[in-house]
Amino acid sequence: MTETARARPKRPLTLGFLRGMIIASAAGVVLSLVGAFGSIHAPLWIRLAYWIPVMLGGALWGHVASRIVERWIDSDARPWLAIAALSVVIAGPVTIMVWAVTGLVFEGRPYPLATLPMLVGHVLTISAVMSAINVFLSKAQPIETHAAPAGAAPARFPDRLPMKLRGAAIRAVQAEDHYLRIHTDRGSDLILMRLSDALDELEGLEGAQTHRSWWVARDAVRDVARGDGRATLTLEGGVEAPVSRRYAKALRDAGWY
Repeated sequence: MTETARARPKRPLTLGFLRGMIIASAAGVVLSLVGAFGSIHAPLWIRLAYWIPVMLGGALWGHVASRIVERWIDSDARPWLAIAALSVVIAGPVTIMVWAVTGLVFEGRPYPLATLPMLVGHVLTISAVMSAINVFLSKAQPIETHAAPAGAAPARFPDRLPMKLRGAAIRAVQAEDHYLRIHTDRGSDLILMRLSDALDELEGLEGAQTHRSWWVARDAVRDVARGDGRATLTLEGGVEAPVSRRYAKALRDAGWY
């Protein structure tokens, strides 16, 4: 099987990233107003100048951490395990950042190194709360794509098919690390692209995201197996595509099974 590398389009800021930054900013304001973790004795403007940048810095690292964790844990199937893993991954570097900044802001000098372990509990608590908010808010509707109406521009994604698959009917698109495996009626192949970018280009073909790693063409579905709140779609040709709990109800309501 060949791997066809294509240039990836520049990825815009995702909705999840923007949501995370907004939540972090709001949390920074709340922590400032209540004077969390002993900061109440400082003037409000100092608390705002401290908490908002610290929370935004934590959110930036949290965005990176989520990309690391999602390689190993499916947050759709195991949300609490994902929250625990995210909290631990985020807390380490953020604790060092908080230790480096806190003494300078509130006391005008760096904290002694011995105070570093005492900050871990505070940072871990905030990391767990923020991780839980973001994991559960990310449970959204599946991204659906629609057949192009007469006279409308066709879907762009088929133009990315390797030469041996040009003109083939696309049955499913599966994310594999940084690649996408395209399942068609003529076989499958890999291209270098992210699923989030491919979903935009699949508009014009009727289908939907069934899992964080799968898009499925609706007319390719031949059978459905259900159990434990999830489903597995068997496609024409025998490929099996999972339906995660995150999307199961919406797809069921839309008549997929």
